[in-house]
Amino acid sequence: MVTESTAVRPLVGELELTIGGVRETGAGAPLHVFNPATEELIVSVPGADEAQTGRAIRAARDAFDEGPWSRFSPAQRSVAIHRLAEVLESHADELVRSIVTEVGSPVTLTESLQVHAPINHLRHYAEAATRIADEHLGSHFDPVASASVVAQRPAGVVAAITAYNYPLLLAISKIGAALAAGCTVVLLPSGRTPLTTLLLGSLLDEAALPPGVVNVLAGEAEVARQLTESTMVDKVSFTGSTAVGRHVMRQAANGLAGVMLELGGKSPLLVLPGTELAPIVLPIHLRYSRNAGQGCMSPTRLLVHRPQWDEFLERSAAAYDEIVVGDPWDRATDVGPLIRPEHRASVEYFVEEAVEQGGRIAAGGGRPPMERGWYTNPTLVVNVDNSSRIAREEIFGPVAVALPYGDVDEAVRIANDSPYGLAAYVYGAHTDAALDVASRLRAGTVSVNGGGGLRPDATIGGFKQSGIGREQGRWGIEEFLEPQHIQWALP
Repeated sequence: MVTESTAVRPLVGELELTIGGVRETGAGAPLHVFNPATEELIVSVPGADEAQTGRAIRAARDAFDEGPWSRFSPAQRSVAIHRLAEVLESHADELVRSIVTEVGSPVTLTESLQVHAPINHLRHYAEAATRIADEHLGSHFDPVASASVVAQRPAGVVAAITAYNYPLLLAISKIGAALAAGCTVVLLPSGRTPLTTLLLGSLLDEAALPPGVVNVLAGEAEVARQLTESTMVDKVSFTGSTAVGRHVMRQAANGLAGVMLELGGKSPLLVLPGTELAPIVLPIHLRYSRNAGQGCMSPTRLLVHRPQWDEFLERSAAAYDEIVVGDPWDRATDVGPLIRPEHRASVEYFVEEAVEQGGRIAAGGGRPPMERGWYTNPTLVVNVDNSSRIAREEIFGPVAVALPYGDVDEAVRIANDSPYGLAAYVYGAHTDAALDVASRLRAGTVSVNGGGGLRPDATIGGFKQSGIGREQGRWGIEEFLEPQHIQWALP
């Protein structure tokens, strides 16, 4: 079992970059990595410089153009990806320690969603690789007899750039799909949480992937810009804020690289008329508080039928008493710290501004009595409308607004009145009616009555400003494939 006492500083080898199958120390500016639960500096990681970033891109290019990976059969790629999953499984405790320490995710969430889920997803990609197949179109006779096949070819070199909140899950969502398709990768984690991804890089040798197939860097915006602007990169896959996503898209235009962007969200949650509130109120508040609210699919706009409004607020206040904010190594903890003090200040400012403009804190608020750590309590804000900034902008903290509505049509209008469309949630007494409402919502993922687990065979992605393209499932792999039409004359 992982315990706080085993959360030690990373080994020197775990702080190295992986370029062309070789581990080396970064020669660029250092990244200062903090433990958000203690405010202590864990380590300063040397990032990549311009030359190292260029060599990583070249290594991926050579591994694709000259190396064996793009010419591996789907069955061979499947075996290699399964082997990588086995290696990660054998190092699961180390990955848990790394994520709890650098992200501050509660250990129970880390074990399940941060570590075991991506390992399971990697195994799904390994199986899915074997199902990539050509489509034979048959014969055609205008103007001459011919036959055709549409083959699925790997896109090429992928620049994969991940966010800080789920470092391993986001990395595997990108490299697992890219490897299944036959692509090579340069992987760049957030500069706030590079340790887990660098640890992943240190395990590639153990998985015996060919050199250059996966290269792992560390760095800030200048490294990301070099990756996204490179004419040797064929596809850019980015997870992060909508604002940064716009920059990535502009930069990728330099080489006309394809882009996959998984961006922000301001997800609505609709409680339909007549829904029994007792069993759902606590799960609702726990859902947007998960990972301290640092999740792009968090349901942060709660739409409640006006006749049930008072009961919802009363039950919400009681539910908040059950949410535990505290040490991420304590297995009773539901909500850990935010990633940095400046991010906590931003989250708190959204609440302060809303209150100054007439909003009211209906539950939670403030900070817990912790001597150290960048903690904030979950907060439920009311007396605002859907046009207020707190209801329209992604906060990325454990803060939700509750909004009353008159009828279902109004609830749907409010839900869809957002620049984002990543996820939505519906609770209803009758599943068929809830599913009908779900079909009217402009969101890439809709969960009804609690939904289910994070399925590796389902897709994630958003409408509107929540992104371009899809991750996970066969749709995620297709992002890294290019269809190629081959036709030949028949005798």
